[in-house]
Amino acid sequence: MGINLGNFVAILLIFVQVHESMTEMKMKADAVGRKVINIYDAEYRVYDMEGPEQPDMSYIPITYNDDGKANGCYVIRMEPGAETIFHEHAGAEDYLVLEGEVIEPDGRVFKAGDFVCFKKGTRHNTRSEKGALIVGFDWGKS
Repeated sequence: MGINLGNFVAILLIFVQVHESMTEMKMKADAVGRKVINIYDAEYRVYDMEGPEQPDMSYIPITYNDDGKANGCYVIRMEPGAETIFHEHAGAEDYLVLEGEVIEPDGRVFKAGDFVCFKKGTRHNTRSEKGALIVGFDWGKS
């Protein structure tokens, strides 16, 4: 029995909790301690999570860095040919591929529905030949 990915993502985003501050993007606060962002209607920012701006990628920092420690949830859109800068994780990183596919340095291809987990200290980069939409979770940074 498969899970409806659209419903899973909708439920996930509805229950994302606001940490201490709201981000600068447009969002609707519809209950105390909860915010709802439609990832298909929201404004994306140029991706810069590893430092320099990468114009072939964009992201929505849903709760990312609300704690000031770069923990939280975000959505990344990768255009065909996009590639993150090689980096090491100060905490754990998990991501779920929503659309398209991504490729890790070992050649493993992850497609829609694949949930990938990296432990603290992991070094990698992610690329996409066809384009992708992923939701990421960084946590455990102090």
